[in-house]
Amino acid sequence: MNTSSAPTDCTRIRRLAELASYEQASLHAVIDAAYLCHIAFQDAKGTHCIPTACWRQDGYLYIHGSNGGRLTKILTSGIQACVTITHLDGLVMARSAFNHAMNYRSAMIYGCFEKLGDEADKHLALAQFMEKLAPGRQAQCRPGNDKEMAATTVMRIALDEAAVKIRSGGPEDAEEDMDIPVWAGVLPLVQVHGEPIIDSLCSMAAPDYVRNWVR
Repeated sequence: MNTSSAPTDCTRIRRLAELASYEQASLHAVIDAAYLCHIAFQDAKGTHCIPTACWRQDGYLYIHGSNGGRLTKILTSGIQACVTITHLDGLVMARSAFNHAMNYRSAMIYGCFEKLGDEADKHLALAQFMEKLAPGRQAQCRPGNDKEMAATTVMRIALDEAAVKIRSGGPEDAEEDMDIPVWAGVLPLVQVHGEPIIDSLCSMAAPDYVRNWVR
């Protein structure tokens, strides 16, 4: 659903507000294109920002971690967190140094993480994560055993308080700078899928998701 939520004091974008979006569809698109997010939080030792793998199901962003990890311990205590995701799409070359910019898609999510306590829900969430990484692989690889699952915590944060900011297009120069004899435009940056590298001890034929990786 392409529904929107009113911005809060945390999510309201004030700088270049015309680039803001509070639509769920825009937020989902930024999350679904990402494999990593950064989670910022504060504890007695200071302020931290930790990168971790992420995925989305419905109205939640999910992460997982070791039961004994600092991130897991802190987030499951109910502390407020801020999650960020950024995709850099290009460097914008303007005629004036101060008008240079970047094209990007970014999201910020505020709230508290909750732990998945039900074992069936945890198994399902981790299976969905594997399907995001490589559709079809979950059915081929060994699933987590009881010991591995018991040592892993899956957490999620609701996407209720979030904002997206997107910049695209070329440079925006002042009229008085338009005659400056310098190249102007966009230097695109893209994430590409490289050729798969088979493990030296693997004798299996490549499945569809490997053969189609570079496509």
